[in-house]
Amino acid sequence: MTYLTGFHAIEERIKSGRSCGALLVAKAGPRAKEIVTLAVNHKIRLERTGVFELEGIAPDNRGIALQIDDEGGQAEINLENFIDGLGDRRDALVLILDEITDPHNYGAILRCCDQFAVNLVLSRNRRNAKHADVISKTSAGTVSWVPQAETPNLVRAIDDLKDAGFWIYGADMEGEPAYKKDLRGRVALVLGSEGSGISRLIYERCDGMVSIPSAGRIDSLNVSVAAGVLLYEVQRQRKKA
Repeated sequence: MTYLTGFHAIEERIKSGRSCGALLVAKAGPRAKEIVTLAVNHKIRLERTGVFELEGIAPDNRGIALQIDDEGGQAEINLENFIDGLGDRRDALVLILDEITDPHNYGAILRCCDQFAVNLVLSRNRRNAKHADVISKTSAGTVSWVPQAETPNLVRAIDDLKDAGFWIYGADMEGEPAYKKDLRGRVALVLGSEGSGISRLIYERCDGMVSIPSAGRIDSLNVSVAAGVLLYEVQRQRKKA
């Protein structure tokens, strides 16, 4: 069983309407009482527990913890169903995460995806950050809302996106400045790992590389910050159009 302990994480999971186990309550300050009321209104089962017992189950709690039965806490969908559901829609935005392993980065990226209307986050099975509580806290609960799909083969998934009319652009310091690239229409952005960047096979599948112009002394941005900048540029272009 997995437990969410952050206030925002618990609140957004309940609001999303996705399945939840019991809300464990050891002590309830004003903020926790609001969440208890929310849980009651959504017919979530409450279980009173001792402070020390809750510490043993969910050490980072703030008096409450929510049971969930999925490992990552994410709103998962199937890539094939996502593509089929697009229909004749011209604009769609997918973010592909290639070996993002830090759960804090993963959660921060999801928060950006929620803010900039990403339609799907795609990652490889078992290779990415999976710490549900950290991801949920860092994403401020948006993990419960942002659609995500996992695949055992990212290269094949990228080919499926291409067949569906997507242009694939990787984030790379040597790429063309993002503001010079047309990022409208069906677009998928690829973000590589914190250490080694985009893997070779995925790099070769990209239709082009985009970069974020920089004037700093350090030659790269944190991957979650880069995600926010690039996703903002996509939305800027689309709203301008």
